[in-house]
Amino acid sequence: MYTYSHDPETGGLILEDSLSEFSKEPRPVWAKELDLLGFDKFWKYDSNCPDPYLWAEANFYWYRGKKVAKTNGGSLYEKPEIELLKDETGKEVLPEGASLLPVDIAAMVAKNRLRLEALETLTVKKIYDIYRKYEKKLDCFHVAFSGGKDSIVLLELVCRALPRTAFMVVFGDTGMEFPDTYKAVEEVETRCKTDGIAFYRAKSRFEPEVSWRLFGPPSRVLRWCCTVHKSVPQTLKIRELLGKRDYTGMDFVGVRGHESASRAEYDYENYSKKQKGQYSFNPILEWTSAEVWLYIFLRGLVVNAAYKKGNARVGCLFCPHSADKSDWFRRMNYPDEVGKFVQLIREGVDDPSMDTYISCGGWIERRNGRDVKNNEQKISELTADGRTTLSISDPTTDWREWLKTLEENVELETSESHGALTVSFPAVLSKTAVGKKLKQCFIKAAYCVECGACESNCRSGALSFNNGLHIENCIHCGQCHNIDKGCLVYHSLNKPLNEGHLMKSLNTFSDHAPKPEWIVDFFAKGADYLANNSLGRMQIAFFKRFLSDAGLIVKNKTTTFYELVNRLGVNNEDTWGLVLVNLVNENPQIEWYIRNMEPEHMCASQEIIGALAPFGVKEKDARSILKAFKRLCETPFGRRLNFGTFSDAGHALQSITRTKPVLPSPLVMLYALYKFAEKCGGYYEFSLSRLMDFTVESDGVSPAQTFALSRDEMEAILNGLARTNPDFVTFTTTHDLELIRLADDKTSSDVISLFN
Repeated sequence: MYTYSHDPETGGLILEDSLSEFSKEPRPVWAKELDLLGFDKFWKYDSNCPDPYLWAEANFYWYRGKKVAKTNGGSLYEKPEIELLKDETGKEVLPEGASLLPVDIAAMVAKNRLRLEALETLTVKKIYDIYRKYEKKLDCFHVAFSGGKDSIVLLELVCRALPRTAFMVVFGDTGMEFPDTYKAVEEVETRCKTDGIAFYRAKSRFEPEVSWRLFGPPSRVLRWCCTVHKSVPQTLKIRELLGKRDYTGMDFVGVRGHESASRAEYDYENYSKKQKGQYSFNPILEWTSAEVWLYIFLRGLVVNAAYKKGNARVGCLFCPHSADKSDWFRRMNYPDEVGKFVQLIREGVDDPSMDTYISCGGWIERRNGRDVKNNEQKISELTADGRTTLSISDPTTDWREWLKTLEENVELETSESHGALTVSFPAVLSKTAVGKKLKQCFIKAAYCVECGACESNCRSGALSFNNGLHIENCIHCGQCHNIDKGCLVYHSLNKPLNEGHLMKSLNTFSDHAPKPEWIVDFFAKGADYLANNSLGRMQIAFFKRFLSDAGLIVKNKTTTFYELVNRLGVNNEDTWGLVLVNLVNENPQIEWYIRNMEPEHMCASQEIIGALAPFGVKEKDARSILKAFKRLCETPFGRRLNFGTFSDAGHALQSITRTKPVLPSPLVMLYALYKFAEKCGGYYEFSLSRLMDFTVESDGVSPAQTFALSRDEMEAILNGLARTNPDFVTFTTTHDLELIRLADDKTSSDVISLFN
């Protein structure tokens, strides 16, 4: 909440009265980290000192109010390089041979006490107020405890706000924690028991060695591990403790908005966003890491020793969501434990350059089951003669049980032979929500490993895995189907239908992306421009690729889509909104840009080149892709749509920022919805949550991701479309599931006719 500055006198931080809109997330640096990096070769300090010496902000190091050093690079097997910073005269800011003084903790705390106590009072009041609001409405309150600095501070604040018997503490033991985290948890658990606070541990049915083999290694997109190893065990543990399957509780969570752009969008209070049917409250949402660390020193709280060894965060030991130079610290400090997960990747994934795949983070970009070893698809689909046929090999659970989750009976033809199952049903069902759930029933039957995700989502108690799958008295709420692709294992192992397409053809424009004058001349002359122009052979070939993917030409002839947007005009925002929808669904390069470039985040050229590498793009092609993105930003497509911005120095491109596009008109969004549905295999019914979940692997790109829309913006557009175009779309809310239903007798081409 407060801004901070570095204090030369104490070597610490000082909070200031102005409110912080952005924090560099400072952290204390102890001797162990300095030793590991090799700072002992430059400066003198006591390696056994219990207090920190410096502060770090990202890769910069501060000492007594001065920025004195930085590290460059670093990965799992590559040690970060030290660079001592120099002043304007060329002298080192902190000379070699200097003797370091530790941070004067007591003096630092004294300088910040009043502001910290005010912050504590404000946060304690928030916790107490939310407790009083729901005290008589909920079954329980619990602190979601991880053993990291934020949850340790959170627990202290809850203890100060509420009676000891008013809440419980639940540690979600993923089995992938830092060894030092377990020591910190034991210390906190002992304190809780001494103070009469209920403390429990929740753990998955699977050890990580088992789950990583069943699901394939997790990745940034395929984060099955968070559900299987964290949220599910906690939900099931609380049910067990309360003896109530349909309990409704509130968990206090130590989420902070300064940790990431996505968390900055969180609300203090929410329902069903973290766990189905449960409330969450984020008391320290606006705290910075400066305030967290100062509060820990103020109250003498437990410090997880992993922080003293160079780790900025202490979630899972080998996590795809935080893989960076910290991997090197983790491997150096915990070689055996990290080695175990590296070996699981080696065993589970088939990649020709395995060492690079691991060290450079290729494993964290896995989007499907294409590279998972021994991954034979267990379900296939064929549509012919008006019927859809599913073939399932070696199902793991009884499909008849899963069919109990459907609200209505479906005409099926089934046959079973030698452990294999064949089922067929009318193909018309495929466009409906019932058909989607029907397919998911057989996906579940084929892949289910009893991970508990469906059981956790089922609040009625109808679904359980006690001695196998049992479903009784199902109320058809659909929550067991509200899981990525219906089953987390299938989601992680499924191979895309267009396997390899994106990786083979990502560089779609080479060095010949469209120039502004090409587009203006094409809109003025149409197909005549394709035959009469001054472009070179390669230029016209790649320009035609752009026009074709944009839906403007087919075989050198302009389309009815071109006639429409040409009437709208080259400077009309709807024109380029419609073109973007076509490109994101047809052009792999634009699709990659939308899926992988976070809006409003300035990406350095080298950062983008690194992000392209896991997709099989070599550096030369990556630079062509960068050049194409820059050129597109300069065209009417880029300028009118707000496609992106760039910075360069001379001829060298420095960075690209994907900017939030112009808010689409309702009809552009309706067109985007139909294109998305058609690209996803003709599913004309889907939830708003599905549109807002950009981690789901699918052939179609969510319109919300295409236009960088928030949930509120998307909901407002859907409500408006449902009122103005009820023949095309309805938007209803049932069972906490906002359902979007497109008319199955309409197509994206029908939407285009509405512009006329």
